[in-house]
Amino acid sequence: MALKYWAVIFILGIGWGMSFMFNAILLRELGPLSVSMGRVGFGALGCWVYVLAARKPLPTDMKRWLALFAFGGLSYAAPFSFYALGQQHIASGVAGILNAITPALAVVVAHFWPGGERATLLKSLGVLCGFLGIVVLSLPLLQGGRQSEVWAVLITLCAPLCYAFSVNIARQFRDMDPVVLVAIALTGATLGIAPLALGVEGVPVITRLETWGAMLVIGFILTAAAFILFYWVLPKVGPTNITLPTLIAPVSALAMGAWVLQETLKVEHLLGMAAILLGLLLIDGRLVRKIWHKPML
Repeated sequence: MALKYWAVIFILGIGWGMSFMFNAILLRELGPLSVSMGRVGFGALGCWVYVLAARKPLPTDMKRWLALFAFGGLSYAAPFSFYALGQQHIASGVAGILNAITPALAVVVAHFWPGGERATLLKSLGVLCGFLGIVVLSLPLLQGGRQSEVWAVLITLCAPLCYAFSVNIARQFRDMDPVVLVAIALTGATLGIAPLALGVEGVPVITRLETWGAMLVIGFILTAAAFILFYWVLPKVGPTNITLPTLIAPVSALAMGAWVLQETLKVEHLLGMAAILLGLLLIDGRLVRKIWHKPML
């Protein structure tokens, strides 16, 4: 893989890890549903600017638009809301680590999905390592009797579960331009979350410059630009290499949480992250196969 593509992989991983830090900043002034609404709204706007500037063709079938709207609710509005809800009680670094369980959950969902890929022994071991990491992360919360934080972990896990289902559902849209797909899906996510956010939390009132900055970055850069970049590099690096940002994001989330937000970095965080990353390596399988087939000296 060329060096410039490696750079894109690292930029995506670091950026998506930083999104949990920006969530924490937004939650100082906004409710979790408003955070999700702002992210998908600005993300949709950024994608539409690109789609219209590039004059990309749009689907003409109204059923396809409605299906994409529903897909956007599952893929963007719901997980972004779950992350923000969870981050009201847990650190951004912990949320970033929990996000890394997505490939493991995707393996489980795909195994039972009609026509999905069956889990191999190696992938099954990876899933077990991933869930072991979650248990390690949750132990200090259980021992400390902080039930709200335990529930926050469970709520946050709903986000990667949404991703696991959306990955399988996305197969029906393989004939579409991916950026058009994301633009329409983010629009549907905005239309779906806006009434709920406004009804529950009211009209958002932003008074701090840092809140505006975090919203614009997480919407335009970490959602719109990141997904455009993601789909640009995907055919160049392949579907396996494109999963590498998942390994980088939790490290970025922990580092930014500790450095910028002064969050406490615990041994359990590092051990849980290590278990989840080991699970990802097992699910990916390339490194294990390379070591296994290496001749003994």
